[in-house]
Amino acid sequence: MSSLTAKPSLHHSVSEWNSNNYQLSTTAQHERQVSNVIRQEGRSLRNETNCKTTWDESDTSRRLSDRVWDVARWKEALETCAQSVDKEMEALTLSKEQNEQALAATAVPLEVSAECLTLREGRRGYELVTDPVDEQLKKEVELIKRVQQVLQQHIDKAFEQLCILQETRHQLTADLQNKMDTLDIDMSCLSLTIKSPMISLKTNPTRIPSGSSTPQEWVQFSQYNVACAQQAMQVSQQMREDMSLSRAKLQNELETQRRATEFSLRKRNHHEEQARDELEWQIKNTEDEMADMESDIHRLDADLQAKAASLKLAHTRLENRTSRPGMDLCRDEVHHGLINEVSQLEASITALKQKLSEAQHSLQKMKLHHARMLQDLSRKQEALSLEQRSMNTRTRLTPTSCNDKTPVLLVPLTNSSGRSNLQLLAQ
Repeated sequence: MSSLTAKPSLHHSVSEWNSNNYQLSTTAQHERQVSNVIRQEGRSLRNETNCKTTWDESDTSRRLSDRVWDVARWKEALETCAQSVDKEMEALTLSKEQNEQALAATAVPLEVSAECLTLREGRRGYELVTDPVDEQLKKEVELIKRVQQVLQQHIDKAFEQLCILQETRHQLTADLQNKMDTLDIDMSCLSLTIKSPMISLKTNPTRIPSGSSTPQEWVQFSQYNVACAQQAMQVSQQMREDMSLSRAKLQNELETQRRATEFSLRKRNHHEEQARDELEWQIKNTEDEMADMESDIHRLDADLQAKAASLKLAHTRLENRTSRPGMDLCRDEVHHGLINEVSQLEASITALKQKLSEAQHSLQKMKLHHARMLQDLSRKQEALSLEQRSMNTRTRLTPTSCNDKTPVLLVPLTNSSGRSNLQLLAQ
């Protein structure tokens, strides 16, 4: 009978078997211990991470809440400052429009003064004098032009300051809009929870965005905007006060000059009326004297004709007596009387002729002077007419009381975004 062949295999001894069993038990026990430690550590880690996560979420929410409060506080400050800027812009616009109205109101006085100067240039002869009225009118024209220049400077400065305020308002609006957008974002972040459907993992969320600022820079930026606005408002307020004082001062100067000019005009008109009345009186007396002189000239001429006839008579008598014959041609008393008569008559005729010549010369001079006085009277009447026209022209300058305030219609101002009354803030 043949023997069975055994399959070759590795046989272990009992000790090896026991050793293997012990090792398996020991390893199992060790792994269980390690697993238990890991499980305990895992539980501890879960508790710790849960607490940490809960704390971090709570701390982040608190910080978000604090940040929202800070942003809201600055938003309110910017709103208040923006409202103040809008009010200041309205006040400065009103002051600027008042200056523009005052500037427009100087056009009529300047036109009236220039018209008065032109009218008074129409005087002729000795009436065309450089009197106090001319001086006052020229001073008035110079004053009005200076007032116009000062008012125009105020208007230009107010326009420039309005541009500065508008730019400041634009900066406040931009900063305010950023604060409102930031509030929306932070409030949205504050409302998010782990159960919110809009949460997701993002790519590189811990990156620092370009252009980001530090909290100090953030505060300084808003502080700078508010400080710039306050400074611009202070400059605007001082400018409004200066414009108001300057406008009142200029109006007082114009009113004072107007009264001085009209006083000089009335005084000059009174003097010209006196001169006209005096000249009319002189003309009347001269005309009376001329009439008397003409009458006396007629009498002198009649007397002269009568003396000529008497002289002819005396000459004839003397000539006829030269025909006496012989001794009768005697130089008797009659002859001497006739000679004396002729001498007296010739002297009288000579005196009468001289006086007649003087009277005619005087009459001619009076006529010439009378013509000059009539011409001067005509010029004085023309000058008075021009003065009266000047006074009538100045009636257009109706003085207005300083207490009368004409209401000014204001156009609603808009901010840099085109919205008025802070509509942006109400959103």
